[in-house]
Amino acid sequence: MKNNNGKPVGEEGSFFPQGVHFNGEGANFALYSKHATAVELCLFDRPDDTAPSHILQLTHRDRFVWHGFARGIRPGQLYLYRVDGPWDPAAGHRFNRHKFLLDPYATAVTGKHDWSKGCHHAYDRKSGEESFSEKSNIEGCPKCVATHEHFDWGHDHRPHVPMNRTVIYEMHIGGFTKHPSSGVSSPGTYLGAIEKIPHLRALGVNAVELLPVHECVIDEFLTGRGLTNYWGYNTIGFFAPDSRFRAGAGPADQVHEFKTMVREFHKSGIEVILDVVYNHTGEGNHMGPSLCFRGIDNATYYQLMPEDRRRYRDFTGCGNTLNFDNSQVIKFVMDSLRYWVEVMHVDGFRFDLASALGRRETQFNRVAAFFVAIHQDPVLSRVKLIAEPWDCAWGDSYQVGNFPEDWAEWNGRFRDTVRKFVRGDPGMLNDLGYRLTGSSDLYFDDGRSPYHSINFVTCHDGFTLGDLVTYERKHNEQNGEENRDGNDTNESSNCGVEGPTDDPAVGALRRTQSKNLMLVLALSRGVPMILGGDEFLRTQGGNNNAYCQDNPISWLDWALAAAEKDLFTRYTRMLLEFRARHPVLTQKHFYEGLDHNRDGLSDIAWHGAGGETPRWNDPLCRSIAFHLDGSEVTGPFRGHDNDLFVILNASGGKAHYKLPVPSSERTCWHRVIDTGLPDGEDIVDEHRSVPLEPPDFYIVNEHSCVVLISR
Repeated sequence: MKNNNGKPVGEEGSFFPQGVHFNGEGANFALYSKHATAVELCLFDRPDDTAPSHILQLTHRDRFVWHGFARGIRPGQLYLYRVDGPWDPAAGHRFNRHKFLLDPYATAVTGKHDWSKGCHHAYDRKSGEESFSEKSNIEGCPKCVATHEHFDWGHDHRPHVPMNRTVIYEMHIGGFTKHPSSGVSSPGTYLGAIEKIPHLRALGVNAVELLPVHECVIDEFLTGRGLTNYWGYNTIGFFAPDSRFRAGAGPADQVHEFKTMVREFHKSGIEVILDVVYNHTGEGNHMGPSLCFRGIDNATYYQLMPEDRRRYRDFTGCGNTLNFDNSQVIKFVMDSLRYWVEVMHVDGFRFDLASALGRRETQFNRVAAFFVAIHQDPVLSRVKLIAEPWDCAWGDSYQVGNFPEDWAEWNGRFRDTVRKFVRGDPGMLNDLGYRLTGSSDLYFDDGRSPYHSINFVTCHDGFTLGDLVTYERKHNEQNGEENRDGNDTNESSNCGVEGPTDDPAVGALRRTQSKNLMLVLALSRGVPMILGGDEFLRTQGGNNNAYCQDNPISWLDWALAAAEKDLFTRYTRMLLEFRARHPVLTQKHFYEGLDHNRDGLSDIAWHGAGGETPRWNDPLCRSIAFHLDGSEVTGPFRGHDNDLFVILNASGGKAHYKLPVPSSERTCWHRVIDTGLPDGEDIVDEHRSVPLEPPDFYIVNEHSCVVLISR
């Protein structure tokens, strides 16, 4: 039914589901707001319209959901909301009928807020007072786009990569192909990423972990400095793919393009894991703008300070924290996650600052309501769930090892221990033993496995692998904060010279140390995660907090990949191939140190240089070796693997290691990897492995790692 102007008119509709849903005759609109007194649905014809073409009053409300059905609405319709209610910051209410607001359930957004047009803030920075502003924000406000779910998925099948076989590649969709050297037809986009799938397949990764691809807010203070929120950890559209990465010009092209990317990754056997930010939103603290949640129902969506409800609890360092004690917030997040799995076909999630999701009041609780909801959900309990197990709460922010049994975790202790050991720090052997074997001290006693440990040496937040061996200090001057931002503790080493150098000795040491770090990552039990570009030693010039640098500082320079294709990229690829080929490295259980098949050898045996028990607590001991018995392999490869002998020498001198006898009398040790050898000789195909002569000892160069195989 239409009015005399041919515009759609509203009917009652339904409170469920929230968001916009089509039935062939029109669309149902549903918006939750417990404390609102009126809700207007504003329809627009074009993205740059500054006035609605039609306004519908949503007069029906059930279970605090305002709803209405509009006949004649089709996919592609642009819309926003205006929500009225009390303006009472002291009570936690910030309603303002003059502000146009995004739909929390919007599946596409036309673009970014333009801070140069319109006033979004109710806080006067000069007076320090909050005030009710009647100024409209429509000129600087993007529009929601009502989309449909139709897409030709073809014969899309999820790869379902077992966790113990997973190798993760962390990447930024824009920076992955935005550099001119990428050579793709649509640089910096979802479609551009497709063109680099052959590189990922050749490298040996089978999962990509994408930095946030939800629609985000670009902070006003960054745009004022000519910078931007490059990483995207400032979400405002939790159902909407980020419009920054679309190749087409249509306001919702990003939805189709994202699905296309996922489909093509799946065809290549690569899973798609999203880095998601449900701990806070892009609306900031009490001085921030009303873009969505704050103007729709501030007291519902956010944790407010009980002693002053003008202010927000901030466990995130970003000004606010979503209120996971509220059932609507949990429903909203669960609906969002299921949408990305069921409609967008993603394979899992990495939750940013995940400790904040499990806080009741201020205390972390591993059986908090959100974790319980995930555990019983038939869709979400089956996908990969990865926690960044810390937040910015005072006192107990670091929760590594404390998440529920469904969850894997970024293992920050692995990162720190491995960096320190390879650098040559004293007293690291005891902790290194736990990290190499899956961190049983963190995950064994709560029913989890080594593959609940996401092992990493570098990630987006911090130095790249190349910078980790080139800089001892951060160099973040270009971020505009006088180098105050970013972590001051990097456990890095410049190998003798700060920054780039032509000194061949320093360059050789840096290269060897990079190989050592990658080797320990690849051979440790757990899930290895590689930072995108580390396979060809990309650099950020020592910037360890490049969150605001959407430029060549952060972009992957594919010219390095071409230059390195027979060098470090080759080394990384062959290392990952070696890991995949040997089930003794990817067993699902922790090492037990037991001899199950009674051949006289345990599944793992530790060795000092002379074959003795390692000096675990000797602060001066900087080398260790371990023997893996391939005949102890369980599962489908039961008993069918070679023995491996791995020597890690982080000292500044050579180490002479006595070698044990392999488990089979008909075999002897062959060298496969020695990071102390020149490029091209450092790692070889197993059929070209070098038999040792004499066979019972090996001299390991300083700052080097060796892998021997029984053949």
